[in-house]
Amino acid sequence: MCQGALATVVRSESFTCSCKGASLRGHRCLCNMDAQHCKMNGDPFQESMYIEESSNKNGVISLIFSLKEEVGALAKVLRTFEEKGINLTHIESRPSRLNKDEYEFFINLEGKNVPALDKIIKSLRNDIGATVHELSRTKKKDTVPWFPRSIQELDRFANQILSYGAELDADHPGFKDPVYRARRKEFADIAYNYRHGQPIPRVTYTEEERKTWGTVFRELKSLYPTHACYEHNHVFPLLEKYCGYREDNIPQLEDISKFLQTCTGFRLRPVAGLLSSRDFLAGLAFRVFHSTQYIRHASKPMYTPEPDICHELLGHVPLFADPSFAQFSQEIGLASLGAPDDFIEKLATVYWFTVEFGLCKEGDSLKAYGAGLLSSFGELQYCLSSKPEIQPLVLEKTAVQKYPVTEFQPVYYVAESFKDAKEKLRKFAQTIPRPFSVRYNPYTQRIEVLDNAKQLKNLADTINSEMGILCNALQKIK
Repeated sequence: MCQGALATVVRSESFTCSCKGASLRGHRCLCNMDAQHCKMNGDPFQESMYIEESSNKNGVISLIFSLKEEVGALAKVLRTFEEKGINLTHIESRPSRLNKDEYEFFINLEGKNVPALDKIIKSLRNDIGATVHELSRTKKKDTVPWFPRSIQELDRFANQILSYGAELDADHPGFKDPVYRARRKEFADIAYNYRHGQPIPRVTYTEEERKTWGTVFRELKSLYPTHACYEHNHVFPLLEKYCGYREDNIPQLEDISKFLQTCTGFRLRPVAGLLSSRDFLAGLAFRVFHSTQYIRHASKPMYTPEPDICHELLGHVPLFADPSFAQFSQEIGLASLGAPDDFIEKLATVYWFTVEFGLCKEGDSLKAYGAGLLSSFGELQYCLSSKPEIQPLVLEKTAVQKYPVTEFQPVYYVAESFKDAKEKLRKFAQTIPRPFSVRYNPYTQRIEVLDNAKQLKNLADTINSEMGILCNALQKIK
């Protein structure tokens, strides 16, 4: 059978494995992967889960494919492997929990004849109509980095931060302040223990912390009418009305998160420090913004060497309540999923010059929409002066622009509009070398990988339904 030993065929409700599970970033056991999560949510392992493999010592390649339950279906697949000289060493099956008329198969096979395998995968998808997902391969160039598929999976990396709690750099204003360092650890512990779906714990801020917030709030608010973009100024009064934005009060992340969800579906989750670019951008794909809760040191209220709650709530949050900007931010996140490292760096740079330090046109004037500008009293004035260089937003150029982190930017990029920026980002995302496209399903809060005919048909059906609603509405307003 299949030119060699077909080791075992097992039919069961779930796949089994002898690896006993392993680390998140390396190999992971298929059967134990999110078993508890799947049980709670009825969420089967039907779609692909791309995994970055650290090694593949035995040259074994693993695939998952699904077939309609009909006579001769599996035999046809096995015959395809046999004709191409591919040896199967293990195969397991189970009924699909998503489609009652399908079975899912997990197979291991020898990776000696890689070119033939590529043809087989293409044949299975196009000729037989199988949904095929490759889980591992020894060739590094074919490996797709792991990325979260459900919003719950953000819990897996939310604590893999680049700095933690009281671990401050020597040049940090609070480095020699033991009280401040202990306070930072309190905030870090809140974020460390948080899981998706829980209410964000409320914080009782000290008088000194509220005073620091008040100084920043008062100074920046005086500049917003003349320096901030329309979208920011439109939302800010709503945050004052519904979320407790006041000079004498630091708003709570939970209240803001609920407000954003009613506006654009964006939500906040607490984070202890800086995430890697890949992990941070992945959160945006789910309309999740990882926000700090701590505040800068009181000795320098107008300076912070890292994002703090002033930066998050005064700079980022107002724009996340705007539908067009929210979609632009999510598009950056979606483009990052499964992207190679060099493109992650480019997307992070695009994020830097747009979401953090972007300018936009309003009539004949320039306004700030970047959070790094809207949360910095000094740079908000500087960016609209005659001192910096101003360039149009051309992502191919912007994505490779070098930038300083600890000083004002020497160059800023201007977007014609958020709509224009979105269109440019979509075109730029098409250049990312990955073997699939993705979309976010807001009903299931999952990422759908569009790499087969079945997924595309489901998407077409969804679009067709939405178009029907649009046409009906247009007829009624004529």
